[in-house]
Amino acid sequence: MIIKNVVVGPLDVNCYILGCEDTKMAAIIDPGDNADEIIQAIDNEGLRPEFIINTHAHFDHIGGVKTIQEHFKIEFLLHKGDSFLVENASEQATAFGLSPIPKPDINKFVNDGDKISLGDKIINVIHTPGHSPGGVCYHIDNSVFVGDTMFASSIGRTDLPGGSYETLINSIKERLFPLGDSTIVYPGHGPSTTIESEREHNPFLT
Repeated sequence: MIIKNVVVGPLDVNCYILGCEDTKMAAIIDPGDNADEIIQAIDNEGLRPEFIINTHAHFDHIGGVKTIQEHFKIEFLLHKGDSFLVENASEQATAFGLSPIPKPDINKFVNDGDKISLGDKIINVIHTPGHSPGGVCYHIDNSVFVGDTMFASSIGRTDLPGGSYETLINSIKERLFPLGDSTIVYPGHGPSTTIESEREHNPFLT
């Protein structure tokens, strides 16, 4: 599997481009900003985007969605629990002193347990609320893309609308830890880590 990381926007969001090596079909996870840079990275890899899948809908993760959606004429998938965040994304951005962002169209909702085909790969959807009500993680092969659910030695903030500290901790321990210690964790900000490292060393989870 091809995994390309493009760090975008003023909050340094990890946008991930996943590509099937055999078919060159691709998925884009959390295109938060810098749409032109993401498009160029996709073109450089010779990939054919099939859809955009977001881990959640905070403004810093969806700022580039609409431009990419229109450029490639592809669908935007999100959990229904975060649809309200799309509606007020510009208000979120301006509250942080940033410019309003173009509102994307949600084409399909993802649900816990869904299996999304990407070429000859399968992406498994895991609902992990806590950072936001509709937060999800995407598990493929031995990798999981967790958005702001968990970071290396930290966790996502829970003081935003719909957030819950207890729910987030439960999501991590009950939904992510069972994936296995060797699973590589790709967070929405910062470096990658592993389930084992976070289970043993993350101060919020030990």
